[in-house]
Amino acid sequence: GGPHLLAPTGARFTDYYDAEEYGRPHPGSVLAGFHYDLNFLTVHGRSRFPGLAVWLRDGRRVEVAVPRQCLLVQAGRQAEALTGGHLLAGFHEVTVSRRCHEAILRAKRRQGGRGGGLWRVSSTCFGAVAADRVL
Repeated sequence: GGPHLLAPTGARFTDYYDAEEYGRPHPGSVLAGFHYDLNFLTVHGRSRFPGLAVWLRDGRRVEVAVPRQCLLVQAGRQAEALTGGHLLAGFHEVTVSRRCHEAILRAKRRQGGRGGGLWRVSSTCFGAVAADRVL
């Protein structure tokens, strides 16, 4: 096995949605910029708020909706190298999409205007080939 990493990340929307001086993040605000991962496989779980987008091989950007009890698996650069490019590292980003913005507003209304639970949490697992192995 290699060095694997479970790396939860979060964005606290409360900071923006509770303070008038900050305004609201508009659809398109970037939480994690366009990138691919260097590891072998990246496993994305379902997040509390939408916003993950991937790029298809034909160049189209598609916002992902991971169904309940499902995972999204993307190839990283190690997998691309090992397969000679048959698997391509998956480009992706996380933004405050229109769907995310609407979900934030719905969650805030459910909480009676309080924004205490406005966290976008993603628990991503990065699986890697050991650094001392030749691909």
